[in-house]
Amino acid sequence: MAWDTENTSYQENVSEDRGECAPMPRGRQWRTLQNRADFLRVRGAGLRGVMPGFVLQAAPVCSQAQTRSTHHPRRLHIGFTASKKVGNAVARNRAKRRLRALADTVMGECADPNFDYVLIGRGETLKRNFSSMESDLRRVLKRVCAKKEPRKHSGPRTDAP
Repeated sequence: MAWDTENTSYQENVSEDRGECAPMPRGRQWRTLQNRADFLRVRGAGLRGVMPGFVLQAAPVCSQAQTRSTHHPRRLHIGFTASKKVGNAVARNRAKRRLRALADTVMGECADPNFDYVLIGRGETLKRNFSSMESDLRRVLKRVCAKKEPRKHSGPRTDAP
């Protein structure tokens, strides 16, 4: 039996009381940062929050990416990394899987889409309770996005004698 796509519409599954709100699309609400330059740009911005289970870094989106898509809302861009301090390859991959699951549950509703984020796994990422990591991420997102000003890269200090 083939799937009947002509008789079934997507709108039939949407309740009428939602009005103009479209249903949440399936799948991830974010895209993964993959270029090293993007990771370095986020790190260089200096917006950072440290929690026992992870480190969150954020950077405002470059203006080129904002002007590229004026018709569609921008999706979040999130990078995930874990150093060898976390453990062997199996442990690092498991830490990154936990961070991706964390991003799935929290980032779509709490994160500002005008920022790019990097979640860095720590040793506690594997041991910490997932619900406490969720509350930590919500708290650090509020704190980091409230700053919204990347650090200024000035020259050497001139006030030193």
